[in-house]
Amino acid sequence: MENTKLSSKGQVIIPKPVRDAHKWDAGTEFVIQEKGNGILLKPITPFKPARLEDVFGCLHHKGKPLSLEEMDEAIALGARKR
Repeated sequence: MENTKLSSKGQVIIPKPVRDAHKWDAGTEFVIQEKGNGILLKPITPFKPARLEDVFGCLHHKGKPLSLEEMDEAIALGARKR
């Protein structure tokens, strides 16, 4: 657990190990949510969530259509590689 303090200007420094772990660079914007006796900082995603129907045209696949099972296997393989 890391500690920090509130400055006279209302600023809080997020410790470097925490910023590095989350890959937060200078300029990262956050939304603040009140939670009980504290707050939750969540980085604002750079893109609004999209529905598959909205982005389907940018998906490209050459070859025969894949079954759901084949797609699930490909997703699982990609997740294992990470």
